[in-house]
Amino acid sequence: MDVFFYEAFTEEAEYLQQYLPASVKVGFTWKTIQEYSDKEPQAGLISIRTQSRIPESWVKNLSGILTRSTGYDHILAFLQQCGIDLPCGYLPPYCSRSVAEQAMLMWMALMRNLTAQTSNFSRFSRNGLTGRECEGKTLLVIGVGNIGYEVARIGKGLGMRVLGVDIVKRYDSVDYVSIDRGLGAADIIVCAMNLTAENRHYFNYDLLKQARPGVIFVNISRGEQSPSADLLRLLDENHLGGVGLDVFNHESELADSLREGRISSDEEVMNALKLKSYANVILTPHNAFNTHEAIVRKSKLSVEHIDHFLKNGEFPWPVPREKINH
Repeated sequence: MDVFFYEAFTEEAEYLQQYLPASVKVGFTWKTIQEYSDKEPQAGLISIRTQSRIPESWVKNLSGILTRSTGYDHILAFLQQCGIDLPCGYLPPYCSRSVAEQAMLMWMALMRNLTAQTSNFSRFSRNGLTGRECEGKTLLVIGVGNIGYEVARIGKGLGMRVLGVDIVKRYDSVDYVSIDRGLGAADIIVCAMNLTAENRHYFNYDLLKQARPGVIFVNISRGEQSPSADLLRLLDENHLGGVGLDVFNHESELADSLREGRISSDEEVMNALKLKSYANVILTPHNAFNTHEAIVRKSKLSVEHIDHFLKNGEFPWPVPREKINH
């Protein structure tokens, strides 16, 4: 077999098969590596997303790894853990718009009490459903890269005042501010930062406590940046007006336990499940990338990677070794 795809859900596998040359022998599973329980890789070249944990024992049988994600911190962590340098590829931005629209979906649903609205339909009651409009509100985008810039564009299109926080000021059209100023002004905070060793647990209790009471927090970047225990505490104190998460700390364990229907003793997993019970919290299964348009782009890019690797033994978009990125 030339390449084996892990974590390939039904629609993605269909698109990949559509674009892959007939000469390339492939296999697919929707499961993660740990769920599939392989003792050895199905092929020398494997492709994963962000939830698979690659066994160190596989190293001797692998010729390359393609992560079908724009983030590659998990690949760097694997290489560092094993102390090896293996050809690894990642996908350049293919889902910036789709992820940004998911952020908008979350903050608007929270502002308009959408969960309560759908629940109240059975009684056709409007009590407790009064929401807020986006126009005139302040949107703080923390991490103004490819995705963050799309979030900012959407916010401006909705008539919002948009502020950005980033070390690198890439866009002239963005009003960049300090984190302190941004937190004091924000009605909605969106985390779109790259994951680095320095910004793990960035959105902790002390930081978000500086924001105005009632602020809505949305994370579509990495779960490691927003500790769930801190979010629970801020919700219980009524400091956060709502939380939207598409990413989670210890996400692999969370996904495995939910799909297998087993109870996990992992504290981060238990906290994520506690968040699920709050009426002003929206959780989605790391699905922000998943639109028809993005999956087409993703599939084409993946096939370009695989074709180039099988012919040249290297990837056209190799994982950079100098830093952890999203």
